[in-house]
Amino acid sequence: MSDSNSTDFTNPSTFFLLGIPGLEAAHIWISIPFCAMYVIAVLGNFTILFIVKREPSLHGPMFYFLCMLAITDLVMSTSTLPKMLSIFWFNSREISFSACLTQMYFLHCFSEMESGILVAMAFDRYMAICNPLRYSMTLTNSVVAKIGLAVVLRNGILALPYPLLARQWPYCRTNIIPHSYCVHIAVVKLACADIRISSYYGLFDLFSVIGIDVLFITVSYTLILRAIFRLPTKDARLKTFGTCISHLCAILALYIPDFFSSITQRFGHNVALHFHVLMANVYLLMPPMLNPIIYGVRTKQIRDRLHQLFTH
Repeated sequence: MSDSNSTDFTNPSTFFLLGIPGLEAAHIWISIPFCAMYVIAVLGNFTILFIVKREPSLHGPMFYFLCMLAITDLVMSTSTLPKMLSIFWFNSREISFSACLTQMYFLHCFSEMESGILVAMAFDRYMAICNPLRYSMTLTNSVVAKIGLAVVLRNGILALPYPLLARQWPYCRTNIIPHSYCVHIAVVKLACADIRISSYYGLFDLFSVIGIDVLFITVSYTLILRAIFRLPTKDARLKTFGTCISHLCAILALYIPDFFSSITQRFGHNVALHFHVLMANVYLLMPPMLNPIIYGVRTKQIRDRLHQLFTH
């Protein structure tokens, strides 16, 4: 291993993931909450999918979008967590170059896809509250499928340059990635070339995807809140706003860790490397774990079906 790390090479066949640099001695302990979060994410999201599939009364736009979110969460967490746990438990640090690029693609594609689905869910809430009479005519199964396809195509295409750019650089410094998974910027920093185009594309992608998604969500909720405040009674306002709580919690679960992870990566030059990596891991783990809990607790239809499932 030491030879492969010190020799000059142009295209390494293998990379080595460090896990959480500086905290290698604590990897076993760190793996316990990470493993628990992954198990909760997998069980919770599969439960959401099972309940919606089994119950015909839940076959509507809001729950179809929720299923899309559950599938995205499952792919996003499964693309990184099993390998991460193998590093923590078995010191299995090796990852092939092609597997690293594949993980990079799925990671960027599905993390941004989650943001797109939250925009679709914001549109669903907007139609349900601001245009209830047109809700069922507008959000037909065909329209929901087209929205889902648009989200998949947008993020599938925009994530392609990440592995393509990473693949073209020559790597002659080291093949040790100081991270627990193959995030784009951590990989291209190992290249012995001018990687500004990779950095610029990352910023373009961030602002064009997350920036536009946040803008659409903000506009949707501005219109929703305006409609809510026009309702005649306080009870009606609270009841209507209550239908948005789960979605707002899911938005916070995605964007708050993402915001802090992005800030520490770009501006936290004096922050320890292990803190950067921990924040990036939290960003990946929190939404898949929290989303099924949020919707399971807050959504009456799912809560009732869960109760029936465990009592019969």
